[in-house]
Amino acid sequence: MRYPKYLSIGGTIGFPAPSFGCASEPYSTAFDHALEKLESMGFRTLPGPNARADKGIGISNTPECCAREFMDMYLSQETDCLISCGGGELMCEILPYMDFGKLAQADPKWFMGYSDNTNLTLLLATLADTASVYGPCAASFYMEPLHASLNDAIEILTGERKSVGSYGMWEKESLKDAEHPLVPYNLTEKLAMQCFIGREPTESARFRGRLLGGCLDILVCHAGTRFDRVKEFVEKYKEDGIIWFLEACDLNVFSIRRAMWQLEEAGWFQHVKGFLIGRPENGEPMMNLDNLNAVLEVTGRKNVPVVLDADLGHRPPMMPLVVGSVAEVTYEGSEQLTVEMEFS
Repeated sequence: MRYPKYLSIGGTIGFPAPSFGCASEPYSTAFDHALEKLESMGFRTLPGPNARADKGIGISNTPECCAREFMDMYLSQETDCLISCGGGELMCEILPYMDFGKLAQADPKWFMGYSDNTNLTLLLATLADTASVYGPCAASFYMEPLHASLNDAIEILTGERKSVGSYGMWEKESLKDAEHPLVPYNLTEKLAMQCFIGREPTESARFRGRLLGGCLDILVCHAGTRFDRVKEFVEKYKEDGIIWFLEACDLNVFSIRRAMWQLEEAGWFQHVKGFLIGRPENGEPMMNLDNLNAVLEVTGRKNVPVVLDADLGHRPPMMPLVVGSVAEVTYEGSEQLTVEMEFS
């Protein structure tokens, strides 16, 4: 696994938009303030040509233009790391225009994003053997002061941090909208994780493996395509084993259960050492199926630790995780989770 050089003070952060750009509110104003915030921290900023574009369907521009922007910015000597402008819907359509062979030969560079950006954070690992960060997108860095999770993300990029942990409170309903683009997280809910080994609840667990995962909505789209090299990746790193971190956006509980079944049948969960499951955006119970049993039907057969409702994904805050790193996860009760990462 290849790990990029750390971002240094004075280094340049590039902002491609392989998914949505920051063309409309509240993202446009938030992006402006994020650039100012990052510059005040001593970094240079370089928005890509699609950063404020709104010319595509579900992405900032045409798939060809989005792929070209990312390739150009990743290979450019002008940028030291990349943070995606945002999530979106159809980033998968850029993949036929990407050259992962060229990315695998280039000097590695940090790329950070989440949600639709799973299309790149997953494939940088499985196709280019290059680590990336599953973490906040550019427009999140507008807050003053930054939430601890956002500071953690920057400190991973700069090499000041390799360990992240749970944050205690989370946001169920955002107050951010077009008229209020700069409000901080609305942290009203107390963290209440659960942990199981197989199907048996446990108060503590410790497990170790190589991190792989992302947004389940996107992962399930990859299974069985020509871009699916997950089984080969899992086999390559079987001595480490895999910790899957998973979170869902649009999927309801039945969709989550079907997606978990599909990935298991595709062989993705071989050599699994544990699961970190984030709070689902759309996880309301349906027909006697809740979020817990949507996941445990598959994970429960693996007899490995499964942490549910962790700080991951679309209901902030989110722990930034380095995809491809070797992690030691420690669960010490419903409010305490730590992920210590090794870049080896």
